[in-house]
Amino acid sequence: MQSNPERLNTTDHNRDSAGLTYIYPVVSRRAGGVSIGINLNPNNACNWRCVYCQVPGLKRGSAPRIDLKKLEYELRHFLNELVNGDFMHKYVPPESRKIHDIALSGNGEPTSAKEFEQVIELIGGTVKDFEAVKDLKLVLITNGSLIHRSIVQAGLKRMSQLNGEVWFKFDRALSEERQRINNTKISLNKIRQHLEISARLCPTWLQTCVFQIDGVPPSDAEVNAYLSFIEKLKNDGVTLQGILLYGIARPSLQPEASQLTPVTESWLLAYSKKIEALGLIVKVHP
Repeated sequence: MQSNPERLNTTDHNRDSAGLTYIYPVVSRRAGGVSIGINLNPNNACNWRCVYCQVPGLKRGSAPRIDLKKLEYELRHFLNELVNGDFMHKYVPPESRKIHDIALSGNGEPTSAKEFEQVIELIGGTVKDFEAVKDLKLVLITNGSLIHRSIVQAGLKRMSQLNGEVWFKFDRALSEERQRINNTKISLNKIRQHLEISARLCPTWLQTCVFQIDGVPPSDAEVNAYLSFIEKLKNDGVTLQGILLYGIARPSLQPEASQLTPVTESWLLAYSKKIEALGLIVKVHP
């Protein structure tokens, strides 16, 4: 681990902050404390290309083979630093000195790792050896596009036994907007199918990032399509934990970066009220 990393903050989620391959600590504004990040995509490869992505040198592709022994060593070593060492005191602001979760996120789509199920088992087996964090929440941050795979579903089932939850990316309901924002042609019907699977196997939140492009927030047509989609989910008995509605707090490293600006807080709050009116819990993070 690096001997002198800078103090962590909510606007810098540098995957190299601890000098490790797979493990990186962040202060998460959504989590409200230290999140132990697990990066299964150190090759900066993802099957989507979201215009707000902060990954440098992002490329299309999948996770490389995961060195499970190295991952376990790094996770065990870092947990020991957090629980028994002075990492918190040295590098974490006083108001954030609590371990909130372990989050599978990183520099690409984590479920693209062929070892995904094994990774979940490894996390469960490692955490149980640390009494102070044995009930730590496990979060999967995913675009949901690979949930049809059996190894992913097996991992989600195991996550549900490990105080786990899924944060399922759903930024836009209109197909042309998904193409523009996420650079994916996945259909709304396929998203619906994958979301149903996720919600059935593990507690699932929808996470939605909203922002302006060239000074323009999501259109009324997009907002109405989004509300219609989640209303139908609710009416059809698909159980969501709620919606994580957030803006852009860190600069994009994609070519579209200069076009992106935050929506106003009043716009974001008005959007959240429309979602809440459908009977869902909304957590807002400007």
